[in-house]
Amino acid sequence: MNSKNEKMKKFDFIKRVFGLVLLVSSLTFVACSDDDPVIPPVEVDVDFDNDGINDDVDNCPAASNADQADSDGDGIGDICDPVDDGATPPTGGTVVVDSDITANTTWSSDSVYNLDGRIFVTDGATLTIEAGTLIKANAGSGANASVLVITRGSKIEAVGTATEPIIFTSASDNIQFGETAGTNLDQNDRGLWGGLIVLGNAPSSFDGDAESAQIEGLPTDTDGDKGLYGGSDAADDSGTIQYVSIRHGGALIGEGNEINGLTLGAVGSGTTVDNVEVVGNVDDGIEFFGGTVNATNLFVWAVGDDGLDIDQAYSGTIDNAIVVQGNVSDHALEIDGPEGSLAGAYTLTNATLIGLDNNVENGEIADFRSGATGTNSNILVTGFTGIGTDLQLSDVELDNSVVAANYTAGTLVFANWEVVLPSGITTSAEIFNDTTDESTFEADAITFSAVAPAPATVGATTSAFSWTYSNTKAGLGF
Repeated sequence: MNSKNEKMKKFDFIKRVFGLVLLVSSLTFVACSDDDPVIPPVEVDVDFDNDGINDDVDNCPAASNADQADSDGDGIGDICDPVDDGATPPTGGTVVVDSDITANTTWSSDSVYNLDGRIFVTDGATLTIEAGTLIKANAGSGANASVLVITRGSKIEAVGTATEPIIFTSASDNIQFGETAGTNLDQNDRGLWGGLIVLGNAPSSFDGDAESAQIEGLPTDTDGDKGLYGGSDAADDSGTIQYVSIRHGGALIGEGNEINGLTLGAVGSGTTVDNVEVVGNVDDGIEFFGGTVNATNLFVWAVGDDGLDIDQAYSGTIDNAIVVQGNVSDHALEIDGPEGSLAGAYTLTNATLIGLDNNVENGEIADFRSGATGTNSNILVTGFTGIGTDLQLSDVELDNSVVAANYTAGTLVFANWEVVLPSGITTSAEIFNDTTDESTFEADAITFSAVAPAPATVGATTSAFSWTYSNTKAGLGF
């Protein structure tokens, strides 16, 4: 392991921005396509405990138990559940979750929960997850991908704390009961399970002005209406997601259809989303499909596509967010607008976007497209040196005529951006690019952006992320 001083030397590019050490140069970059995430091979047949039985059928996947003995017939192998009580494993034991949750249920921090397959919370039920609970999901792709879905009208109450976060990770992660991190996986291990999907009844702008749609990441032919999201209740309440860390997800379920780390589909403003971390996901870190939910203190590290993604006229506020690029990341921000006639406008404020030195292929800063409307203020950009073999400058891009017109009309707003300039760049305005040349976006950039002072005066409050796995794993010093 590198010494602290060696790590500080590798990552001192960020120190002059907010006086911290950021370990991002250890993230090597590999080539990928312009628009799609790189999808690593997913091990469908996983045997985490090396007992000769794959996790998807192992009744105790966390510990070797080749004979699958289960004396009390509760679905949990004796080695994880030695007490003949017919139901409850001992403290630290594993509870296998392999069927839908249709009544109010609590996952206790006394147990480790093993997700096996697509698990839906349905029928208006509330899933309560206690602070400090560890959830480990089995591998699988397509219809076999392990994923937790909170359906419309149901709730999740996942309330962790800074000292006892709720952790979603892969069954391949050697993290143990009572720990907050394992040792065998890192930010470059992706696609080992699905992710967390929350679906609500808030308004979203769909093609053809449909009231609801099937959420990205779920098969359309197997789950009936359990994958639908959208409605007319802007104040809809899907529960609470607080101090939650989501790691190593994004399993592929179909061509070009991966699961985000956290998917929020038409989630309403009655829902609390606060202090969420996504690490090493194949697709986007956190994606907002319409809805009105507000989200604070979001951290995304080393995902395979976009860090934060906004679609379908999302109309909430994202306040205090950090995106740190990884070795296959695409845009830090990808922001789309409405698909139907329903309009909406988001607010993104107090965000820090951190790129990689010598980005090889993608690694763009932000892409505004498909009629995006909203306000983007107090944004710090650093570490984006360029993309491609000739280091073409990473940019903030308006990529079509509709977006350019929205900027001109004042419905797409930029204010108070600061940029740590890459080598060879002399003004912050050089990173802003209207690909259509139909607006004054590029000329105006000198008024809404500036070269970042040291320390910067905008961006995220980094101390809010001291609790994260990323802070410890990458030695960020938050």
